[in-house]
Amino acid sequence: MDVVAACRAFVAVSGHGSFTSGAAAAGIPQSVASRRIAALEEHFGSRLFDRSSRAVRLTQFGRDMLPTARHLVDLADAMAHDAERARLSPLRIAVPDVCAAHRLAILVAEGRRRGLHLEVRLAGPEERSRLCRTLETRASLVAVPAATAAWRVPLGLAGRAPFPAPAVSLESLRTSRSGGGRTRRRILIQPEDDVPHLRDPLTRVGHAVGLQPAQVTVTPTLVDAAAEALSSPDLLLCSRDQAEEFGLHWCPLAGPALERGYDLAAGVREDAEQLRVNLRADIAWCLGVPNARRTSNDGTS
Repeated sequence: MDVVAACRAFVAVSGHGSFTSGAAAAGIPQSVASRRIAALEEHFGSRLFDRSSRAVRLTQFGRDMLPTARHLVDLADAMAHDAERARLSPLRIAVPDVCAAHRLAILVAEGRRRGLHLEVRLAGPEERSRLCRTLETRASLVAVPAATAAWRVPLGLAGRAPFPAPAVSLESLRTSRSGGGRTRRRILIQPEDDVPHLRDPLTRVGHAVGLQPAQVTVTPTLVDAAAEALSSPDLLLCSRDQAEEFGLHWCPLAGPALERGYDLAAGVREDAEQLRVNLRADIAWCLGVPNARRTSNDGTS
């Protein structure tokens, strides 16, 4: 027996003094209201209504039970309201600030289609970790080494001129001892890639092949880095998608092989699972994972 439904019928009939009117108010047929109240009476072992006359009157037992029945119905309504609010509350997620706005908008729209009300917050690597750690966001796409990542984005170098070879060797950026008037080209690291598992290997290999320390440099913002690459011979460390966005020529590195790695961190495991199961492909597309395809409106890929 559905006790809440039976109590709802009991409260409606008692309030209207009629099975017909009470059933209509409860939005159920009269026969259903009668069965539910009868089941409630059988459950408690006593009559709720006196049916000996044409009027429907509460018995003493019914009068004693009515306040509790009303309270139970009110609690059920409040619980349903709270459940709806909880379902619609935003799932705040920190995402890399290099994600394109139009892709994030499509991610949010796809989340809504799947019952997830996402609220994205753009942040750098350290800030994303902090936001999740302090529970200011329910989830974060955190930067991790590629070996342990759920999503990987290959990095290469991008510049204003085409590259003469299919891969860029760091040795080709080395300035000869005689100088020869050749401009010293820098590798510009944007804030998204200013993490130990990307910055340190690049710095070590650069030092090993003879690059000057100043030739591998971290820029304050992505805009600064892209502006330098657009106006000078310097090269931006970035993904292929970013190079296309800025109109730069992109080329993979001959070594070391660098990839951005991302994983989901969440305060509640259920939040992470919902995102992984429902939006994995869309997240990959936002991050710039090669060959990633967003989910279409009809649910196909």
